[in-house]
Amino acid sequence: MSGTITTSLDGVTLALTHPDRPLFPDGFTKGELISYYVEVADVLLPHLAGRPITRVRFPQGTVGGSFYEKNVPAGAPTWVRTLPVATSSGPLPYVLAEDRPTLAWLANLSAVELHTPQWRAGDATLGPDGVVLDGADEPLTRTLMVDLDPGEGLTIADSATAAILAATTLADLGLEPLVKSSGNKGLQLSVPIAPTPCSEAHAWARGLAGLLARRHPKTFVATMAKAARAGLVYVDFGQNLAARNTISPYSVRGVETPAVATPLTWDEVGGLTRRTQPLRITPAQVLDRVSRNGDLWQAALRGDASAPLPTLAT
Repeated sequence: MSGTITTSLDGVTLALTHPDRPLFPDGFTKGELISYYVEVADVLLPHLAGRPITRVRFPQGTVGGSFYEKNVPAGAPTWVRTLPVATSSGPLPYVLAEDRPTLAWLANLSAVELHTPQWRAGDATLGPDGVVLDGADEPLTRTLMVDLDPGEGLTIADSATAAILAATTLADLGLEPLVKSSGNKGLQLSVPIAPTPCSEAHAWARGLAGLLARRHPKTFVATMAKAARAGLVYVDFGQNLAARNTISPYSVRGVETPAVATPLTWDEVGGLTRRTQPLRITPAQVLDRVSRNGDLWQAALRGDASAPLPTLAT
């Protein structure tokens, strides 16, 4: 199949171009990417709702280069919802994906990766130039992101050990972290919290990074400098800033084979401490997991039922 096909999805007519074009070296096609995002929509869309999406597009496939795209592209259908975000050069319209046709449209643009901030539109202030990202009107977040980025020489077993140590510290503080694979090299923890200004969540996460590095200096590092990160796991607290974004759960990653940022159980993470090969969960495997287990990150959506951030030990 080549060229363009026209189809209808939830009452919306879509023109899908070159669905048989391979996006990954193993032959995984754009049509398969579209199909995956449509099929996983029931668990993906609640995590995207109200969040402006930064896309990583691979128009020539994952071996042909990529680019980040924040603003809505020219020629977007009129039914695609957008959210303006204030920038130094004026409002920047981001795409909101809250239905299956929008997911299919994005995948048709070879938007392999979907990244979002920790805040939602309903917890943000809309000024004349869009959502205000800093100052007194900065957005509130209902999740704290602890991104564990392994340095050179580390395996998935090292990442899993680090995730368990971080989760234990969070649990001791009365917080209940969820965990997912990043779809690339590391693991990421999401902690449901009561609504908190993004800058406060960022400052707290910075303090947590320092605490982990002091308690477990042979495992963690809290500095961004790559020279200091070899053989250690960097606790990337910057993901909590209002202007930053993180790979969404259930998003495909543009790595050498199609792998998905996948919610995991803590039992699965424990099993990874005995594994040396990278963790690569395919779109087909994710759909099977969802059919059996539902959304393992459902608790990340609760927000108001969660605890405020506790005081960190010095």
